[in-house]
Amino acid sequence: MAELTTIARPYAEAVFQLADKANALPAWSATLSRMALVASNEQVLACMRDPNLSANRMAEVFVSMLGDNLSADAKSFVQVLADNNRLALLPEIRDLFEQAKHQREGVLDVQITSAHALEEFQLGNLVGHLESKYKRKVNPTVSVDKELIGGVKIAIGDEVIDGSVRGKLAALRAALVS
Repeated sequence: MAELTTIARPYAEAVFQLADKANALPAWSATLSRMALVASNEQVLACMRDPNLSANRMAEVFVSMLGDNLSADAKSFVQVLADNNRLALLPEIRDLFEQAKHQREGVLDVQITSAHALEEFQLGNLVGHLESKYKRKVNPTVSVDKELIGGVKIAIGDEVIDGSVRGKLAALRAALVS
């Protein structure tokens, strides 16, 4: 995973600079989402692995799947990716682009994992507390992990706030053992 991110990063940075310079971050965000969706299709992935398909032909096929309203810059980007055999990296490129976009916009990406599905008001309260603590808008991604037993675990970049029962039990066990 880290290797794919390392390879995808220069492409994401280049397309971010292009989009930022053209003041088109939302448009590129939507375009990259469409591209990533097409690139993650199993039939498209199989097609990308075909050694008999030239880079130009692969780019043409890929662009045709995206529809007619693709900008010239987006078509050129697809061609560059096809030339370098990197079309399969589009989901990672999209993710890195979104991270850079959120950073530029002052949005904080937060992964919230709870033991049980959160009610709308619980999520709203949690997001409100995080926004006031970090003084930034929060973009939450919520998932459920029954192994937490109870509570929530919040990941913000490298920082993890573990308010889960499982985390508290692990901390108690570590304290008792030492």
